[in-house]
Amino acid sequence: MPIRVYLLDDHEIVRRGLRELLELEDDMQVVGESGSAEEAARRIPALRPHVAVLDARLPDGSGIEVCRTVRSLDENIAGLILTSFDDEQALTAAVLAGASGYLLKDIRGADFVDAVRRVAAGEKLIADSDVADVQERIAAPEPGDPRLRSLTPQERRILLHVAKGMTNRQIGAELFLAEKTVKNYITAVLAKLGMERRTQAAVFAATHADELDDRTRGDR
Repeated sequence: MPIRVYLLDDHEIVRRGLRELLELEDDMQVVGESGSAEEAARRIPALRPHVAVLDARLPDGSGIEVCRTVRSLDENIAGLILTSFDDEQALTAAVLAGASGYLLKDIRGADFVDAVRRVAAGEKLIADSDVADVQERIAAPEPGDPRLRSLTPQERRILLHVAKGMTNRQIGAELFLAEKTVKNYITAVLAKLGMERRTQAAVFAATHADELDDRTRGDR
């Protein structure tokens, strides 16, 4: 039986290149592909590939989240994350999502094909030391104000702009969001911070500027 593979990448030319690499092999079969996280999360469980090759960053989400969703439905599907960035946060998320491998896109073609074979056979390509590091970080209490940890990346970005004294309209223009969407975000931020007024949030952001900056940079 050939190794059944599903490809998720928002660049058609990348998907075509990966497909050609795999279909040169007698033991590989590409059973589906897509350019969006939403479509992949819907199609992969139905197609039941042995391996899902997933782009880490997509316009509508993340291949890591697709991995988590798919494996919650079928643990027999191995997730192989492909990324252009050597990102510790993404590696951590991949481990927590149950991915079998985490590969940079500058990998050689032969090594990529070998990686697909190995994860299809049940091998984990994420080093045990990396998994141990993730587990240690989870077990250890995270420093900093817990209220900042409760905010989503977008909410932290909004808070940074509030601290600069920007209006909802200005924040929307900066982040390409509707003014009403910004208002909804700020309402959510105030609720999570346990505050009632925008000025309170601005003062909080100013007094936690270093931590907020560090976390926001890590979100990119």
